[in-house]
Amino acid sequence: MTRLIRDLLAPYRWRLAVILVAMFVQTLMGLAAPWPLKVVIDDVIGGHPPPAWIAWMVPMMGANTSIHLAAAAGVATVVIAAISGCAFYVANYVTESLGQWVANDLRVRIFHRLQLFSLGFFDHNRVGAVLSTIMTDVQTIQSFASVSTLNLVTDTFTIAGMVVVMFALRWDFALIALTVMPFLAVFVFRVNGLIKNATREVRQRQADLTSTLQQGLEGIEVVQAFDRQDLEEQHLIRASTDTVTAWLKARRVSSLLSPVVGLAVAVCTGVVLWRGSVLVLAGVTTVGTLTVFLAYLAKFFQPVRDVAVLTNSIAQVSVGFERIRSILEADYVVPERADAIAPPPFAGEIEFDHVAFGYDPDLPVLRDISFRILPGQMVGIVGPTGSGKSTVVSLIPRFRDTDGGTIRIDGVDVCRYELHPMRQQIGFVLQDTVLFRGTVRENIAFGRPEATDDEIVEAARLANADEFIVRMPAGYDSPVGERGHTLSGGQRQRIGIARAFIRNSPILILDEPTAALDAESEEAVIDGLTRLMKGRTVLVIAHRLSTIRRADRILVVKDGVIAEDGTHDELLTLGGVYADLHRIQYS
Repeated sequence: MTRLIRDLLAPYRWRLAVILVAMFVQTLMGLAAPWPLKVVIDDVIGGHPPPAWIAWMVPMMGANTSIHLAAAAGVATVVIAAISGCAFYVANYVTESLGQWVANDLRVRIFHRLQLFSLGFFDHNRVGAVLSTIMTDVQTIQSFASVSTLNLVTDTFTIAGMVVVMFALRWDFALIALTVMPFLAVFVFRVNGLIKNATREVRQRQADLTSTLQQGLEGIEVVQAFDRQDLEEQHLIRASTDTVTAWLKARRVSSLLSPVVGLAVAVCTGVVLWRGSVLVLAGVTTVGTLTVFLAYLAKFFQPVRDVAVLTNSIAQVSVGFERIRSILEADYVVPERADAIAPPPFAGEIEFDHVAFGYDPDLPVLRDISFRILPGQMVGIVGPTGSGKSTVVSLIPRFRDTDGGTIRIDGVDVCRYELHPMRQQIGFVLQDTVLFRGTVRENIAFGRPEATDDEIVEAARLANADEFIVRMPAGYDSPVGERGHTLSGGQRQRIGIARAFIRNSPILILDEPTAALDAESEEAVIDGLTRLMKGRTVLVIAHRLSTIRRADRILVVKDGVIAEDGTHDELLTLGGVYADLHRIQYS
């Protein structure tokens, strides 16, 4: 955690220097604040000679009298307050800006890290929990950096300064104040462990709550279709109740800090008040000295109380850093070899050589997959549900890495290629085309942002998308809505095809691109796909066998192996798995 904090703060060293100087000035002014009161009590009222630090100001008030000394004390009070206020403003503003920028850097760093992960990370981690870390935990750290850090550093300076000044005033009184510190330290340390455990549970419950909300809102159409709003509300109530319970448990522990520290303050103050009164009556010390010491004592224990209460915030930040570190240090980054090469333009030959893979090491999905696809071939991949068809194609661009065997493109192991240049030569049209916030134009050009307007329009025309885009209110500049829900499934798919046209990749992967479409939309989509597939190596995952009956080859995946391999007619004649699937669909 220390290294992470150091890395985050490194770009902002000058801000830290400004903050420390401002806090130091503010602390000095806090230490000086009670002294004008001592001057009034001991020197103006008590008749003692004024100290040198204020005596030089008296003639400036008009004369060297007690009234003018009181005026000098008043001016000193105002000056101290003004300097303290300016220092506080600088420290507060710069600290807030530091907290905001650190939070910004942390969010960007986490998101960047997530972009490097294989899809295996998201197979084992809920998106809602990840969002909770990016938003809630980062916000906790930002709040601590902006507010609590300022208080913590100022309080630390104040405590150190107060100890020095109190010993200078009355060392015996100072010892009374310090006797309770070891007991407070032990108590705070013990409570801090309890708070940290309770906070860890709170964060977990908050992640569950975020996941529940996300699931309910993303699936709102299904929820309403099955009239199960009551079930989703029950899930939310359960998650929310667990969060409240965890919060109250954490608060029950942290609430002990303030009253315990308050009791310690009262004991010390009572002892000093009694002992000081005895000494004043005996003429050993002055009323002003006792008054100033009591003021310092109150100021001394206020930061002690603040530091104790901050234990709760420190525990929350510690847990937040743990959760953030679990992402930043997660071993899901797709490895890239030091000697990786930039791939040349692909011809499109793909070979699987005894490939094995499993989402769980004990439950392999693919056991021994071997096949070879020639450049320009169209190959269909079919099989029973859950047989691993989508897993096969996800291994080609290294969305996941194999557990065994080798995948080659143009005779070279895909692990030897630089990752991003390799993926740029592979196009995708998925079953549910995901559209992002923005315009139709921006979504078509998503795979190649530098595409010209003419190229975007031509890609839309080839994908049979231009005909409905031009009828939209703003044409290509029309917003697509959240995840493209303002468009029909067929329209989204045609924008997905236009996106693939723009990318112009030599290898094309189609993952059930027509599975969810009606007959009319399917016809328009297939027409666009037919143009898209010309001259490319194409892998098509299909439930509808009509989509791949004209494929050069059809691979049938079952039980983790290639069970059958041949053309449509050959596989029907074989009378095996493919023939059974065909009979079920066309019976």
